[in-house]
Amino acid sequence: MNYTETDKIHEECGVFGLFSLSGEQVAADICNGLIALQHRGQEAAGISVSDTTGPKGNITTRKGPGLVSEVFDRDSLDELKGNIGVGHVRYSTAGGSTVQNAQPIAMNYIKGSLALVHNGHILNAGDLKEKQMYRAQAHYTTSDSEVLAYEIISERTRTSSIEEAVCRAAAHIRGGYACLIMSPRKLVGIRDPFGIKPLALGKRGTTYILASESAAIKAVGATMIRDVNPGEIIVITESGIKSISSPTPGAYAHCIFEYIYFAREDSVIDGIEVYTARFRAGQSLARTDHIQADLVTGVPDSGLAAALGYAQESGIKYASVFHKNSYIGRSFIKPTDDERRAAVHMKLSVLESVVQGKSVILIDDSIVRGTTMKQIVEMLHAAGADRIHVRISSPPFMYPCYYGTDVPSTQNLIASDNAAETVCRRIGADSLRYLSMDGLREMVGSLPFCAACFDNHYPVTENE
Repeated sequence: MNYTETDKIHEECGVFGLFSLSGEQVAADICNGLIALQHRGQEAAGISVSDTTGPKGNITTRKGPGLVSEVFDRDSLDELKGNIGVGHVRYSTAGGSTVQNAQPIAMNYIKGSLALVHNGHILNAGDLKEKQMYRAQAHYTTSDSEVLAYEIISERTRTSSIEEAVCRAAAHIRGGYACLIMSPRKLVGIRDPFGIKPLALGKRGTTYILASESAAIKAVGATMIRDVNPGEIIVITESGIKSISSPTPGAYAHCIFEYIYFAREDSVIDGIEVYTARFRAGQSLARTDHIQADLVTGVPDSGLAAALGYAQESGIKYASVFHKNSYIGRSFIKPTDDERRAAVHMKLSVLESVVQGKSVILIDDSIVRGTTMKQIVEMLHAAGADRIHVRISSPPFMYPCYYGTDVPSTQNLIASDNAAETVCRRIGADSLRYLSMDGLREMVGSLPFCAACFDNHYPVTENE
């Protein structure tokens, strides 16, 4: 399993699609939307566009490794002519960090062409791949996104429209996903039946937008209309927008880690603002904690809202303890402990005058391997902190995630085979407490969520 220098769980990617019914060029807006989603994937980016205002034409694609700003400049965006398009930012998981696995996946087939961008993981991709190889007796697909594209193409050869093909393909797919499919004249979005992966719909004048987060919709000056419902298919054409509802399991399971860590705190997902959810998690931690300390602080960035909630609920003052270097750039894979340690020290430094001689409550969103938290605790001690009480605004991460993160097994999950007391000793803290499952429910109210990484209860498996 690969970890970046921040030793965090990573979302696989972010998707963004845009259709200007008035014929405006969309590449620059898609680029801006992807920049707003850069936190969801920093290893590759891509855009595909098509022009619906002229004769039926080809889909044009540009993609490559790196940040959005490294892949696209003004000249390359000017070459992407079209009023409909999809974009993608990628963080590699099992597929590997290669340009071949960058998206969009753009393909030509007997009835036309399509471009696909995908967030999540298809659990039964192996079975679908075998069937596709048998039918084609040729092409060997390399990723579940490509498997998904071929499944839609296969159905498209037997249907009258791309949306019908998507509906038929969705009946065969198991997993957590949000997917955008662009034909030369249509934009189609689909969200998995459990609502595990987020997908939002927005509008700006005569332009419709589909995106992984509402923050990306706001970034292009648009207004969020609503979340795409679990199992819903949104179809946008020159005639406007329509919704197709597919059968859903009746029990939704939205990914709780969107609220804990993945999403931007200014996003609203399924009616809940991410910042508010994190603030509530901090409040819940404080209500069940009675430790005495001089100050509360959070690990930037996703620990800050929870730290503020903890401080408000406990009455212990909040203080900014860390300076974060925002100019490091891409989160490269760090294969050795020494490189990870160096990266943490480049990214964070401690304000010694704030912590010297103080008892500190340190809030972070999660502990995965424990190496980064150990280094942060060491940095605080070196800066003169007296005692360090670590509080985590999620339960212990004990089980793998199969829905599109970089945690496919329990290997290197420090909490999977270690009690809190053991983890506390390993990270060098004076005490350690996690958010309870009841606190997790308080975080998002009545929203049904997937917490399989905490409780081992998976909403969907390969064979369901």
